[in-house]
Amino acid sequence: MFERLVTVIIDRHHRGGRSVNCVTIVRFWFDPMSISLGGKNVPLLCPGLTREALEFVAGLEREFRRRIIYALECRREAKRRYNDGGLPGFDPATRFVREGEWRCAAPPPAVADRKVEITGPVERKMVINALNSGAKVFMADFEDALSPSWENLMRGQVNLKDAVEGTISFHDKARNRVYKLNDQTAKLFVRPRGWHLPENHIHIDGQPATGCLVDFGLYFFHNHATFRRTQGAGFGPFFYLPKMEHSREAKIWNCVFERAEKMAGIENGSIRATVLIETLPAVFQMEEILYELRDHSVGLNCGRWDYIFSYVKTFQGHPDRLLPDRVLVGMTQHFMRSYSDLLIRTCHRRGVHAMGGMAAQIPIRDDAVANEAALDLVRKDKLREVRAGHDGTWAAHPGLIPAIMEIHKVKREDAANLTEEDLIQRPRGVRTMEGLRLNTRVGIHYLAAWLTGTGSVPLYNLMEDAATAEISRVQNWQWLKYGVELDGDGLGVHVTRELFGRVVEEEMERIEREVGKERFNKGMYKEACKIFTRQCTAPILDDFLTLDAYNHIVVHHPKGSSRL
Repeated sequence: MFERLVTVIIDRHHRGGRSVNCVTIVRFWFDPMSISLGGKNVPLLCPGLTREALEFVAGLEREFRRRIIYALECRREAKRRYNDGGLPGFDPATRFVREGEWRCAAPPPAVADRKVEITGPVERKMVINALNSGAKVFMADFEDALSPSWENLMRGQVNLKDAVEGTISFHDKARNRVYKLNDQTAKLFVRPRGWHLPENHIHIDGQPATGCLVDFGLYFFHNHATFRRTQGAGFGPFFYLPKMEHSREAKIWNCVFERAEKMAGIENGSIRATVLIETLPAVFQMEEILYELRDHSVGLNCGRWDYIFSYVKTFQGHPDRLLPDRVLVGMTQHFMRSYSDLLIRTCHRRGVHAMGGMAAQIPIRDDAVANEAALDLVRKDKLREVRAGHDGTWAAHPGLIPAIMEIHKVKREDAANLTEEDLIQRPRGVRTMEGLRLNTRVGIHYLAAWLTGTGSVPLYNLMEDAATAEISRVQNWQWLKYGVELDGDGLGVHVTRELFGRVVEEEMERIEREVGKERFNKGMYKEACKIFTRQCTAPILDDFLTLDAYNHIVVHHPKGSSRL
């Protein structure tokens, strides 16, 4: 394992009147000189960390860093405006885009059919199983489903390179089983991290690199030619783009794609991407986002869990927009259904795919009745999406795919006209003590797993990732800030710091019982509890749970270095 990690430092020096990159690998591990990965020895320095690949990433960083910084400052300015009572809405300055007659480039034949997509982290066995799952697309995730330790990121790059080449395999020694790719596999999309996340193991000109440019740059550099030949039928690679709030962020991605295509000597529009609409401000920018990416777009996706999180974050200064229990905030809420309907209408008007959201349920193997109930929830949810007009949908587990495939034979319906008020209508429902407890338990469970390298966690028959954990965190924060009354179970108590403190203590005791004393003591549950509690009780809402937690998994030890 990469138990001790690496810092990559890229500085620009001037020699003889020209700029020269100096790439330094600061190592702080010793033996072995290679690791075993799926039965294959991988050199100490990951194959993705070649001088050429790192210089490509450095070029992207230097060209786009200032624009990224500006885009993030615009996010902060918008947040100040919302906290002062403002509401998001359609931008009058871009009305010409929304009312114009234009269409995106036609979807490539390789991804014309996207009825069912499966998602998961870039872990080796997961990559093989997802590509073999029978889904049309596998979204390999460097973002919400991955804890971004250096080990996870570098293994992920190796895994995807092997997957694109068709050579990926995995020997499960515990089961004495070897996993390999089938002849027919899902098409591979890759989701890099969002603009806001740094990569602190790579410093470029004295500053941490932008996480998404590292993920995109290393993957594209090593795989674009093979992907276009083996998977893309002349197009690709294909991507999912997360967490955007404004079309200016989509424009940066479009420029990144154009620069990468120029470097590779491939046609403009070869790279294609689906944008996740998973922030409330972005729903008012969907036309503009597609317009900026029109040569590189293959659609939009309803990132529903992050969207719920973003609703709370956007309206954190609005006490009249409190969420009910997490389990009650689904697609039947008016503001959620309106968001889905507008996305479908926008995509179809512009000639690209409208993708549905995640089915978070997972098969329950030891309880046939509970398993059938879970599958029934999935069927109802996917039937609603198909009738609404979605071209495809997401699943978190291969076991859900046959049921979802069958549903895509249903006839579609047309969405009604939608207004700004439809998109921000106040949620309805009750708040309960059990809701507060579940939020707390799930948040601590998930964060403990994330701190130890696991970013996608099955909890209570649902697949939890960073987006669902964020709902738990911000809902607790919102209820505490406004002292909401728990009105759904007849208790009539208000959420206070004292009440929350007792809930945390009691839920930590329950977690210890659930996982066992030995695992509890060896895990990072206490550290997770401190981080989660601090963020739930902070006077100002942190933008992202993982930004604070990321500092706990970054390792630097600049002793001894070698130059590439």
